[in-house]
Amino acid sequence: MKLRHIKYIGALCLMLLGASCDKYIDVVPDNIAVIEDAFETRQSAERFLSTLYSYLPQFATINNPALAAGDEIAVNPNVSRNWAATVIARGGQSVVGPRLGYWGNDGSVRNLFIALRDCNIFLDNIDKPFDLEEFEKNRWIAEAKFLKAYYHFYLMRMYGPIPIVRENIEVSSGVDAVRVHRDPVDDVVNYIVELLDEAIPQLPTVIENRGLELGRVTAPIAAAIKARALVTAASPLFNGNSDYSNFTGPDGEQLINSTPDDAKWARAAEACKEAIDLAHAAGHTLYEFTGAPADWSDTTVTKLSIRGSVTDRWNDEVIWGSSNSVIGGGLQSWAQAKIAPGLTAENRESTQSWWSPPLRIAEMFYTENGVPLDEDTNYDFAGRFDVTTADDAHQHYVRPGFETARLNLNREPRFYASLGFDGGIWFGHGQNSDDNAFIVEGKKGERAGRQDANRWSLSGYWAKKLVYYENIQVTSGFGYTSRAYPFPVVRLSDLYLLYAEALNESNGPASAYEWIDLIRSRAGLDGVVQSWANASNNPSKPSTKEGLREIIQGERMIELVFEGQRFWDLRRWKRAHEFLNSDIRAWNIEGETTSDYYNVISVGSYKFLNRDYLWPLAETDIIANSNLVQNPGW
Repeated sequence: MKLRHIKYIGALCLMLLGASCDKYIDVVPDNIAVIEDAFETRQSAERFLSTLYSYLPQFATINNPALAAGDEIAVNPNVSRNWAATVIARGGQSVVGPRLGYWGNDGSVRNLFIALRDCNIFLDNIDKPFDLEEFEKNRWIAEAKFLKAYYHFYLMRMYGPIPIVRENIEVSSGVDAVRVHRDPVDDVVNYIVELLDEAIPQLPTVIENRGLELGRVTAPIAAAIKARALVTAASPLFNGNSDYSNFTGPDGEQLINSTPDDAKWARAAEACKEAIDLAHAAGHTLYEFTGAPADWSDTTVTKLSIRGSVTDRWNDEVIWGSSNSVIGGGLQSWAQAKIAPGLTAENRESTQSWWSPPLRIAEMFYTENGVPLDEDTNYDFAGRFDVTTADDAHQHYVRPGFETARLNLNREPRFYASLGFDGGIWFGHGQNSDDNAFIVEGKKGERAGRQDANRWSLSGYWAKKLVYYENIQVTSGFGYTSRAYPFPVVRLSDLYLLYAEALNESNGPASAYEWIDLIRSRAGLDGVVQSWANASNNPSKPSTKEGLREIIQGERMIELVFEGQRFWDLRRWKRAHEFLNSDIRAWNIEGETTSDYYNVISVGSYKFLNRDYLWPLAETDIIANSNLVQNPGW
């Protein structure tokens, strides 16, 4: 029996490019000596299935490059200067131990090829437990196939062409067999879809045993990942990218196609619609805050609907919430501005307040008329940084009489639901009415401003959207009372916007409006066509494929802000170089007066080269396997 175990471990040690076996032999459940023992009973097999889930990336940490290695968040250098995410954002990625990678053990957060190996072991052996019922076995097989598909997708999105791991390699196959090559992206995508199509019919539509199984895969989750994979494959990075026309394998096969194929968008649209239909059948709907007291304003309820779509745990909009990666008191504390009166030096420490969106993110949101700042014919774009006084019309957004930048006034509800800022209302946190809501006081020396070495916002903004509204900063003693929620890997609004994007590209604008407008309506905005006709200096923009494409991209960046989508979207759209070669702009948080504070300064810069669209393979992997080719530019 040990020989069978060694067959899997030994062959994969070679396949995984010289990685140390010690790092993954112990993924087999504790006290299991050989593979046969791991599948002797239902209980032991279920433990192995849990191991497959354990490889899911930790979404809610700084090890997720999509959170802090892009341009949505900046963290003051006293805290972040040694973060791998910060190094990447500043152009410091390297082939010597690539940062935040998932291929190999050299600098990787996690080696997902190990996860793929274990998925194959599971699928090869799940027939063995004597006490496993057929219906449960079929479900577990589908879960393993989903996870195998997802790990392939995660690697493909990061590295482009990857080796397809259909089955594990027999140790008797010889050295040449384990010197794997990279398969073209189109082949990888087709294999991902094949696995998901096999899995979806065997997965439950909803989780019945919510107490024990929330976070496990459902049919809507699998369909949503299929849609996301096909939209990614149809996008400019992987569909007709001439920059990669000379990117070939050792046999000369092109690894990323250089000829655009519009049929990929039609295929993606079909997958998006299937995913939406499955999600609707499972009861998923856009979140609306309910149960508000009669004295709460409609404005406050709208803001809580926007925030709650993420922070109200297991709400019906969340299709896939990662139960092994929750947003708890840590990340919420990072995003929380210090707002409670009576904070002392001691209890200030419980709220970190350093998860700060740069000024660009504040500028990204629409005006109150539902169009971009630089398109609104009624908005003084050139004077957006000037100081003015908030009036009573802004009472649920900014304290009346407060002097603030014009940038913080006359904005759409998602701006106020997503961002905390100097003078802005921060509803909740122990205050239960509009009349006594806290405000942010962000200038130097004020309670939300810089008072110590580490716990301050670099930009003067905070990611309020990530903070549950009933969290409380403790002012007597030490602590931060928070309610954790699962990281929203997929929300229904994400699917709507993916579908709108695929429809626009395959059928033209008219078919896409409905899906965008559903999301805008929740945010208190008119539809796309009406808003642009009424307020934009380019009123016909939504009527063209190019114009609506830009609008949809803007909607995704606004609606899904801080959720780890923008990082990958900018790459698949081939627009990362437009955004990630720029200064990081902020308010002058050293300012103690209004006139000093509201000055735009640079607090660093982002750097992005064309090679950064794909992660590098580690030099050690390239040396160990002559059949691997490095990604272009590295």
